[in-house]
Amino acid sequence: MKAVRVRDLVLGTGIPKICVPIVSTEKNKILNEIEQLNKTEHDLIELRIDFFEYYSDINSIIELLKEIRKIYFKPIIFTFRTKDEGGMNFIDEDEYFKINNYVAESELVDLIDIELLKSENKITEFIKAARKNNTKVILSNHDFYKTPGKEEILNRMLKMQLLGADISKIAVMPKSENDVLTLLSVSLEMKILKADRPFIALSMGSLGTITRVSSEFLGSCITYASLNNNSAPGQLSVDDTREIMRILHNN
Repeated sequence: MKAVRVRDLVLGTGIPKICVPIVSTEKNKILNEIEQLNKTEHDLIELRIDFFEYYSDINSIIELLKEIRKIYFKPIIFTFRTKDEGGMNFIDEDEYFKINNYVAESELVDLIDIELLKSENKITEFIKAARKNNTKVILSNHDFYKTPGKEEILNRMLKMQLLGADISKIAVMPKSENDVLTLLSVSLEMKILKADRPFIALSMGSLGTITRVSSEFLGSCITYASLNNNSAPGQLSVDDTREIMRILHNN
């Protein structure tokens, strides 16, 4: 598996990295949350811009990113999670890519999360453009209602690789313990046989919590943990996540 380097962070080797999503709605609250995070042991943040009160205003987004960069020097994932995949707001596809392209061109973030179910042509065009701006791309797919079958999950993750993602990500909702085992089985098969680049595989909700701390053994390069507010069901606190992962790694 080829590792991905982002600033001083290497994704795809060693202990999985802890990402803290930022889901506040106001600029001052976002900046205050990041100030808090600067005192916490973590590896990178995900700016969930769909929570931001001016989520469709490109100038406001760029100004926010400039302010963040004055106080935060670790990698940033920029994510507009649409309503269709569990996000806070609807946005049409053209506007979605317009915002993400502006952010990539700004070179204020290190990774951008793009949803797999968007137009393939627009995805591949975006990936090419992002690379010119030294921005890595996470292709992602989220199912907040169910866990698809193993083959379907594998096909989606392999499609992400085929389209040129630097990192592939899938998150599904389990209805039973067997659904969690399906996700874990997919993750292990990706790690051993099919992943040629870093990936993230998560099962959400309380049933899926185990997938958030067992990443080192099953291949995921990033796990998501919360500071004050969860961005997805089943997230543990950043302190608990770090401690559990440390105990598992040391033993």
